[in-house]
Amino acid sequence: MNRLAQSHSPYLLQHQNNPVDWHPWDDTALELARSRQMPVFLSVGYAACHWCHVMEHESFEDTAIASVLNQHFVCVKVDREERPDVDKIYMNAVQAMTGHGGWPMSVFLTPDLRPFYAGTYWPNPPRGGMPGFAQVLDAIIHAWNERRGDVLAHADEITDALHQMALGPEASGDDIPSASLVEEASERLLKIADTKLGGFGAAPKFPHVTDLDLLLRRWARDRDDRKLQVVTTSLDAMAAGGIFDHIGGGFARYSVDAHWLVPHFEKMLYDNALLSRLYVDAFQATGHLRYADVARQTLDYLLREMHDSAGGFHSSEDADSEGVEGKYYVWTPAEVMDALGTERGQLFCEVYDITSGGNFEGFSIPRLQTSIESFAIGRGVDPVALADQLRADREILRSRRDARVHPGRDDKVLMSWNALAIDSLATAGAVLSEPRYLTAAEQAATFIWKILRRPDGRFHHAYRRGTAHLHALGDDLADSIGAMITLYRGTGRARWIERATTLAGQLIDHYQDRDRGGFFYTADDATTVIARTKDWHDSSVRGANAAAAMSLLRLSALTGDTLIREAAHRTLIAGAEVMRKQSAAAGHLLASLDLYHEGREQFVIAAGDWESAEPLRQAFHLHYRPHADLSWVIGEAPSSGPVAFINANKPAVAGQPTLYRCVDYTCDQPLTGKQALERLGEET
Repeated sequence: MNRLAQSHSPYLLQHQNNPVDWHPWDDTALELARSRQMPVFLSVGYAACHWCHVMEHESFEDTAIASVLNQHFVCVKVDREERPDVDKIYMNAVQAMTGHGGWPMSVFLTPDLRPFYAGTYWPNPPRGGMPGFAQVLDAIIHAWNERRGDVLAHADEITDALHQMALGPEASGDDIPSASLVEEASERLLKIADTKLGGFGAAPKFPHVTDLDLLLRRWARDRDDRKLQVVTTSLDAMAAGGIFDHIGGGFARYSVDAHWLVPHFEKMLYDNALLSRLYVDAFQATGHLRYADVARQTLDYLLREMHDSAGGFHSSEDADSEGVEGKYYVWTPAEVMDALGTERGQLFCEVYDITSGGNFEGFSIPRLQTSIESFAIGRGVDPVALADQLRADREILRSRRDARVHPGRDDKVLMSWNALAIDSLATAGAVLSEPRYLTAAEQAATFIWKILRRPDGRFHHAYRRGTAHLHALGDDLADSIGAMITLYRGTGRARWIERATTLAGQLIDHYQDRDRGGFFYTADDATTVIARTKDWHDSSVRGANAAAAMSLLRLSALTGDTLIREAAHRTLIAGAEVMRKQSAAAGHLLASLDLYHEGREQFVIAAGDWESAEPLRQAFHLHYRPHADLSWVIGEAPSSGPVAFINANKPAVAGQPTLYRCVDYTCDQPLTGKQALERLGEET
């Protein structure tokens, strides 16, 4: 075993038996490089990464490659999910040097951690026009030994560029951009949308949740059906394709083809959290039950397969099982009919495109080539009865599949990704009237508050098997603020607003750039790698500054806290150039700007008890309201308020459940009974 055997990360533990003398990213490794004046080989990946496994098998398990690495480099392994601060800064270097990025990420550093050469996956031996990893190593060693001056000069240039990239573009003024910027960005999205197959651009296709969310938000204001059409086409295509696990629920990370058929089979917590929330929003916007059904299947997958006994959610499931990508997820007709019987099995195979020839390497990935309703109509059978039968059949097949060798699971629990899951569960619990989702959301939020909270009141980033460690990052706090506001909206329990306010105070005190606005990704007392970065761009998750702006705007609207609102304003000003020039990577930041301009509406429900407030609660959640939030006053119970600024002097009128609608902190006359329900039922 190498030094990785003492790690918490499942990804690092996967490499503990490599002949490479791996170090984790720590002071020991970095001091060794400095003292010996040896270059660092930095390899970054994550547990569910298929090509990370391939490079490990081809190169890091190869004794000849390991011998070269051990002799000439200090070799450092990093789990990008544990150390996104390290990943972000060096991914910028990879993109600057190669024009693209991805994992595994392979970066060669000077002893003082400045990058001088970088790439992603290199094969061993060479193939497909790519140099072999052994050739790359030989070239790097030669350059370091024979042309070190050139190498160091190049490292200086790259590092200077990274310092500029880390901060992002400087704000060109002191004003928050106008709402027209949001609409312009939406129009650009419409131009690159695939209106036939869904999504954006060509293969490979990622869900682009923040872009779809932005279009849906704008549709809620202008009712431009082009925007809604892009969203629904994309959601329908993903839900029908192989990227969605029709047997067990949940989404894979992306599709390698334009039709959403063949996924990269790994399942990530963040994708399933963000997508399930988007499907709930689409259900609210359209009333189509198919979106609610996909959200339920996805959240049920998280609760069944990814739930940690401590209350949080695990990070990911691997693409591979038994060394084969996708083996766990594919079927043959014989396997289906063995489980369901010939008649029902044949029908199931016909519905889900499971054929003898297969649609993936001789096997079949279940998918819907037409909707179940359309299939039923074409066969002259009852759509409801067919849907019920197929639901039962899927459960039988899920149980049968459960006996297979499962893909590996990364069972670490991350604060920010759990916040995304909390937000989705709390939304679905309220909208779909599913108490078990709200219960799971509160359990996960309590996990963050109690298990990830340090003795000094600050927070850890990660947890695994009883141990919390690493300092929280900007998105950990920003996403958790938003999640706790959503929990308050769904449950009415004031403690979630109180905890959101505590988190906001820490974000502002320790992460805010008081000179230029916005937030750094790491705290002011954290160890800086080579630059203290700001995260402005969406990737598969929301950018940290975008999440901060959104969460702080929502919180300030509920509490009336001007310090919190000012921090959100300064973030939007600081991010103006990103939104103007890089809108394709700033969907959530633009959604925050949209909320700033449009989010002037607040609703308050006042009632004597929770039971009497239930009809108003249900009516509020029936409609898609991206620009409004909900506050509560329930009797005298301290668990419900009044904690929010907008709640002040909002009693239940004559003891009846009462609705207040407020715009810019000015409230309409209170409504009760039928009038209150009608007001909530109006088109928003």
